[in-house]
Amino acid sequence: MKDPTSTRDVGPRVGTPLWLYFASTTVAGCVLLVVSLIWLRADRLQVFATEPLVWVLLCMVIIGELRPIAAQRPTGGNAPTSLPFSFALVIYHGLPIAGLVQAVGSLLAGVTRGQEPHRIAFNIAQYTLSFGVADAVIQLAYPRTPLVPWVPQGSGLVMVVLAAGAYFVTNLLLVECAVAMHERIPLHRVLMKDLGYRLFVAGVLLSLAPLVVIAMAHSIWLVPLFFFPLAALYSSASLSVKREYQANHDELTGLANRKLLILRTQEALSEAQERRQCVGLLLLDLDRFKEVNDTLGHPTGDRLLQTVAYRLTHSVRPGDLVARLGGDEFAVLLPQVRDAASAREVAARLRVALAEPLRLDGMDFDLEASIGIALYPDHAPDFELLMQRADVAMYVAKEQRTGVELYAPHKDRNSAARLSLFGELRRALIENELEMFYQPIVALADERVVALEALVRWRHRRRGILPPEEFVPMVEQSYLMRSFTHEVIEQTCAQAARWWSEGITLPVAINLSARELLDPTLPESIESGLRRYRLQPKALRLEISERALVSDAEAIIPAIMSLAELGVTVALDDFGTGYFTLARLNGLPVGEVKVDGSFVRHVIDDSDSKVVVEAAVDLMNTLGLRAIAEGVENAEQVEAVRALGCYAAQGRYFTPPLDAGAVTGWLLEHGDLAISPSASSTGTSWPHSGMRPPTTPQQP
Repeated sequence: MKDPTSTRDVGPRVGTPLWLYFASTTVAGCVLLVVSLIWLRADRLQVFATEPLVWVLLCMVIIGELRPIAAQRPTGGNAPTSLPFSFALVIYHGLPIAGLVQAVGSLLAGVTRGQEPHRIAFNIAQYTLSFGVADAVIQLAYPRTPLVPWVPQGSGLVMVVLAAGAYFVTNLLLVECAVAMHERIPLHRVLMKDLGYRLFVAGVLLSLAPLVVIAMAHSIWLVPLFFFPLAALYSSASLSVKREYQANHDELTGLANRKLLILRTQEALSEAQERRQCVGLLLLDLDRFKEVNDTLGHPTGDRLLQTVAYRLTHSVRPGDLVARLGGDEFAVLLPQVRDAASAREVAARLRVALAEPLRLDGMDFDLEASIGIALYPDHAPDFELLMQRADVAMYVAKEQRTGVELYAPHKDRNSAARLSLFGELRRALIENELEMFYQPIVALADERVVALEALVRWRHRRRGILPPEEFVPMVEQSYLMRSFTHEVIEQTCAQAARWWSEGITLPVAINLSARELLDPTLPESIESGLRRYRLQPKALRLEISERALVSDAEAIIPAIMSLAELGVTVALDDFGTGYFTLARLNGLPVGEVKVDGSFVRHVIDDSDSKVVVEAAVDLMNTLGLRAIAEGVENAEQVEAVRALGCYAAQGRYFTPPLDAGAVTGWLLEHGDLAISPSASSTGTSWPHSGMRPPTTPQQP
């Protein structure tokens, strides 16, 4: 049974060890066949060509080549039911005739099945060399010429058994050496897999050869009768293999199922432990597949999954296993992987393959997938944990829209360390361990501070100050989200009120995630904070990340509109990290756009980043939006973003985020308290002047 998704017929690249092996084996086999035919001589060959027995055997060989007994594994090789007839010719007439008949049969069967030329040539050579070794064993005890048929009797059967063993070993080595090179695994591992099954099948087929010889000696019409027992053997073996295949493969796609994935992974882990190697497991989930199923129906969705299966199997390395776990979730086992970078290369290749446009039912589809990677022994010691870690990484890739993610413990919401941290976070909210730090935002035209961004930190009792990436993702997925947001708003409004009462009338910006925006109590919390601390709406600014808008625009946009009705300014944060287009901001109450630091860092040394930022800033200005550059770290970057048209900037060049006391001291030291009031009471534009920062970067 041929695996429909197998890529084994793809020829080896010229110059590789596998190509050299194919070439040398093919040449050796062809030379042996030609030399043996020359030794036979043309006149003797003509005699054999007129014998009906040879033609009957040729027909049986062709039929047998077309109906091989499939191996238990796609990589295990098949046992052709032609073997009793071709090996009978080795016994009866020797190599020249047996090799020629087998070569013609392999050629015709290969062409019929559409095999690649290199595969057909290798098969012919493999049989010729194997039959040559078997014939040599017989010739050692019973020298004979092809014209004199030999029917083994008594002790001659011992030599037949030895010749059959020589054939089996030679043929096994020739085939499995190619498999080992192709799949880049040790030869002994390939040889030992399913060895008992292959030995049993070959033994049954080879044991029929002496019976065929006896039938040949009595009457050629007895030979075709072997078709029936061989047909029964073929049917029985095929049924067994089919059941085995169905039990281990997905019916829709033909890929391995979870059962086979577990088995292969356990084998790979056992071998990797012995050889101190890495094993990789990739978990892949299609984006927006449910929409296709719900809109176009399950038949279209099924064809889409079949296309995905085909692309995946033709994009992995030799020896890798692709499995379908259910729905639109797939797994790829990398039995041998050098390191995380190599696993990422495979994942990137899979995404590129899936990104090719697909047309179904007259519609074009753009496939995208999120892939999570986990490695043995770095991330997990067994299959279950490896799968769990890959699943965590996959969902991180899906949430953050990064495409591919390697498992990272600090992003695992289910790890013991994170569960412990989560318990401490509940206490931190009660005991006021969360603290807001602030970073100035500086206008580039006159170098005055025009706003501050509030950034949450956790003063952990044992671990010191923890940055937001250590705990905010965990908060966003828990019931603590509302309490956390309330605490951030409360602290920010309280500090802003103190500053405004002291004459530091700078607006303070708060970051809001998608989940916070979808909280129906958020507008009430903000309005309550403004009212409680007697703050004007212009004292507060709300920054919405680009990813939040991309994740669920239909729900997020109404939330933004309701917040804007409070009179606070809304800004788009982290622009460039998602797939949001500025044109979609038209009609939204957004006044500023903050260009992500990943672009700003490369505006000097990367022409592409510079072009992207320049084009984006030009469009912002056209739409009446102010551009703010995030993450500036040196004077060259400041000059670059100023030249590109950015209105303001923030980053460590001016100062890192500081606690309220430190940033107040920094403002008093480097600024003038006579701050100009905001130009608009609605809070939709920035102050024209503010506090002037230092002309050179300083660290308070």
